[in-house]
Amino acid sequence: MLSRRLLRVKVLQMAYAYSKRGDASIQEMEKELFHSISKSYELYHLILMLLTELHHYAELRIEKGKNKKVPSPQDLNPNTRFIDNAVLKQLIENPVRVKFQETTGLSWSNHPEIIKGIFSKIIDSDMYNDYMVAKDFSYDYQKRFIVKLTEKVIAQHEPLYTALEEQSIFWNDECEFIVSMVIKTLKEFSEEKGNEQDLQKEFKDVDDKEFVKTLFRKTLLNQKEFTELIKTFAQNWDLERVAFMDIVLMQIALAEIQEFPNIPIKVSLNEYIEIAKHYSTPKSGLFINGILDKITNHLKEEGKIKKQGRGLIE
Repeated sequence: MLSRRLLRVKVLQMAYAYSKRGDASIQEMEKELFHSISKSYELYHLILMLLTELHHYAELRIEKGKNKKVPSPQDLNPNTRFIDNAVLKQLIENPVRVKFQETTGLSWSNHPEIIKGIFSKIIDSDMYNDYMVAKDFSYDYQKRFIVKLTEKVIAQHEPLYTALEEQSIFWNDECEFIVSMVIKTLKEFSEEKGNEQDLQKEFKDVDDKEFVKTLFRKTLLNQKEFTELIKTFAQNWDLERVAFMDIVLMQIALAEIQEFPNIPIKVSLNEYIEIAKHYSTPKSGLFINGILDKITNHLKEEGKIKKQGRGLIE
């Protein structure tokens, strides 16, 4: 499933767009929000497919070598450890992945240079050469190799990100999030499950989907109220000179703090401070933390923040 942080980022992007556009309804922007989330899930499957395409590319290279007019002994007796990798085979044959690909028509066919470029880096890497001759060929060793390959080669291939950003405006800022999801998925593979490995879902459960919808709606419906609060507690700041992204971040944080009794205030604050580091200015985190701390203390005194459950009541 998409992480709560990425879901918060999606809400941020759409709340920001809503404020800037001014001519869209909440319903229209909510529809675009969920479309954006579905595109992120597509990207997750597209990165998984990258591994299956690399396997296919390796198979084709071996076949091409065997079919040479004058094949070398190495062409006729190739090292097949890469295409024999058990984790890659599980991924290739995974019915959930196969069905998603067939349903959506996702493909790397228009970007053969990406596959070729990544594979060239793979075969030039020490980890590949060590893997191809290692005495250990246990399932765990094969899985560690694929995980490391994804982390150290695929995730570091800059042309990949350029190609993805060209394909969809929704993939401009989240490739690293999605690659981390793919790595998490691979680490959870097991030999016992065979081809029935668990892949991430678009939403963990109904609660996650409701979290997105409520957070987005409550942010937009209470924008004016939240802005007034921010103005009141940012007396030493000229709001016109404050990054607009910071204001939107604080609006969303306030919606979350007030609307979700089961999420600790500190968790919400830390999440938006971290998001600010990536999406706003270097000083935004400190500014946001200071203002939100004052506002939350005020709201608690007025009884407008009610947290439930052990460890949530402050």
